[in-house]
Amino acid sequence: MNVLGIESSCDETSFSIISNGIIKANLVSSQDFHSKYGGVVPELSSRAHLQIIVPLLKQALDNSSLKLKEIDLICATAGPGLIGALLVGLTFAKGLAYALNKPFVPVNHIEGHIYSGFLMKEKPKFPILALVVSGGHTLLLKVDSFTKITKLGQTVDDAAGEAFDKVAKMLGLPYPGGPAIQSLSEKCKNPTIKFPVAEISSNEFDFSFSGLKTSVLRHIQKLKSEFGSISQKEIENIAASFQLTVVKALHKSIERALNQFEFNSITLVGGVAANKAIRQMIVDISSQYKKQVVTPDLEFCGDNAAMIAQRGFQLNNSGIIYSLEFNAYPSLFENYFNSIS
Repeated sequence: MNVLGIESSCDETSFSIISNGIIKANLVSSQDFHSKYGGVVPELSSRAHLQIIVPLLKQALDNSSLKLKEIDLICATAGPGLIGALLVGLTFAKGLAYALNKPFVPVNHIEGHIYSGFLMKEKPKFPILALVVSGGHTLLLKVDSFTKITKLGQTVDDAAGEAFDKVAKMLGLPYPGGPAIQSLSEKCKNPTIKFPVAEISSNEFDFSFSGLKTSVLRHIQKLKSEFGSISQKEIENIAASFQLTVVKALHKSIERALNQFEFNSITLVGGVAANKAIRQMIVDISSQYKKQVVTPDLEFCGDNAAMIAQRGFQLNNSGIIYSLEFNAYPSLFENYFNSIS
């Protein structure tokens, strides 16, 4: 079985080919030009996808030593994401499926991340506690099988990655903010600022990063008011203290879930899963609770088509048949998972 995956939900165009469970190609073309705008510009993103999508397909086929007619299953991200960007990849995939008379599977981008641990040599074991942390989403999930996902908690405002980007902008750091804040945090061995960890009364597993972001802003404003500027050492302290608070917030909800439900594995997925401090926290708490931990390699943390191809293959094996009329949905995951009762 040769599975082609296409990912185009935001500012990465990615093609992957998985042949009999082996990744033969996983190519990612990143749109780095968005950095000068301080965020992704949707129209420019869509045009960039259009420019690279055919050359990237050809390169993926060359890397895998396959011909297009040898592809057995075609999968593409259908949401969530930027509607224009999604339509480029999804429409291209449907066109290929129609022309080749091959089955087509639209994939929920978040589900791709959730099951990305299965791309690793050591696979997670159900039931899995999955923490999804990315620029647009922060979710805590109980994953019982390839077809059953229960949402325990989610962010009620900013996603973790969004908070990283906004705090980085406050500090005058480049976009995306995650790598810049991590780099500064590593220079501060003893962060001293006590930023608040939000408590959500409606659901103990939910997250909130809006108040943290505001606290950072107020601290910066206070320093500038008192001293006129902020020293490099203080910028490092702010970055490290902010990152530590995000880690504490994630740790709190994970620990509550581990104390209330039975899990065999813990998996950390999504773009922010590349953060070293968060990865270390997952390792530490897994060791404390004696659970298997599976965190995807860095190339599978960000948006990539390997996770889309794999998830599409899983869905195809479940017997679900999808029509070529399936459309792109910017908020596909909304109310998609079961909520814990």
